Amino acid sequence: MSDLAAPMSRLVDELKRLPGVGAKSAQRMAFHLLGAPNEEAERLANAILNMCGTIQLCERCNNLSEGPLCPFCSNTNRSPKTICVVEQPANISIVERTRQYNGLYHVLHGVLAPLKNIGPEDLKLKNLIERLGQGETEEVIIATSPTTEGQATASYLARLLKPLHVRVSRLGMGIPVGSDLEFVDEATMMEAMEGRRDL
Repeated sequence: MSDLAAPMSRLVDELKRLPGVGAKSAQRMAFHLLGAPNEEAERLANAILNMCGTIQLCERCNNLSEGPLCPFCSNTNRSPKTICVVEQPANISIVERTRQYNGLYHVLHGVLAPLKNIGPEDLKLKNLIERLGQGETEEVIIATSPTTEGQATASYLARLLKPLHVRVSRLGMGIPVGSDLEFVDEATMMEAMEGRRDL
């Protein structure tokens, strides 16, 4: 039995469902909202409902969007010659923070994971193939995570896309900047050796 009033206990339970939010964080948030003016709670509730009611997937790249095209696909200053393939919409902001990439994106909404019964048909690949068929794209950069599933997805995409006469590349992987070689595992060192470049 919870030591909180039932409405607060229900809110804590819902907040705990959010990624990265444990029981203590959820309880702190619930107490904050309880002590906040009603307008603040209403603004939060309205923002959530508005987001859920208006966000859709971009018809071209599967990124989150308010309309048919996301801000990247509708931006004529972005180069259509490169497409960076990412696992989830959240990955785009990581690439954008580098301020080094000015191409377009494609969001898979997952990775291949046979143990979870996620195969190629579960990924958003159809519109990527259609985009490549238009002939504007010269390179596809595969930016999946360096996990087993991410690597399997990258290998699958490379086999799928190479016959379409586009350059297929993978993000460089290996030793993180600022790390000590003493603590690098064999797999990371192998990736770093294979991905080495000229100075």
